[in-house]
Amino acid sequence: MPLPPASEAFLWRKLDQPGHDLCQFVPLTDGFCISGTAAFLDARRICHLDYDVMVDRRFHTTSASVRGVAGRRHISLQLQSVGAGRWELNGKRLAAADGCMDVDLGFTPATNLLPIRRLSLKTGQQAEAPAVYFSVSKMTFGVLAQTYRRLGRREYAYEAPAFRYKNTLTVSARGWVVLYPGLFELVDT
Repeated sequence: MPLPPASEAFLWRKLDQPGHDLCQFVPLTDGFCISGTAAFLDARRICHLDYDVMVDRRFHTTSASVRGVAGRRHISLQLQSVGAGRWELNGKRLAAADGCMDVDLGFTPATNLLPIRRLSLKTGQQAEAPAVYFSVSKMTFGVLAQTYRRLGRREYAYEAPAFRYKNTLTVSARGWVVLYPGLFELVDT
């Protein structure tokens, strides 16, 4: 997929509960920054989360941060890649995430771009893409097993067994999620 020439911005609407996510994709000298703000309801809690995900030119995640509030809980988490699929969370080793190359922030479809771009699957190809996953309900990072199979130019069969989720994601020409059935839809770019 071609790289974007300049910054892009996206606005998604949540489909399963009230909420929106405003995201900006910024090319940098040595990679890209995905930065956004999500405001939504989760289990009747008002959540306002800011996030930044840094990736290199090959779409390998180098760091991610989440900060804000979920109900009455304040969140300030910093995830850092220490190489070879190993991670630190707030400066402490996160051994459970060994082998993960991507970060999946469960409250935004922005991070689905990472495995889609990194894997660069051809039509018919499939790949496992376990990710370091941020759970709003637990307020921490864990591991999410997930699979992507490219169905066509802009469709991916996506599966996350832990959530019993299996559906077809529709993406833009650059890999951004346009429709995440039951969860998100792109409102504008």
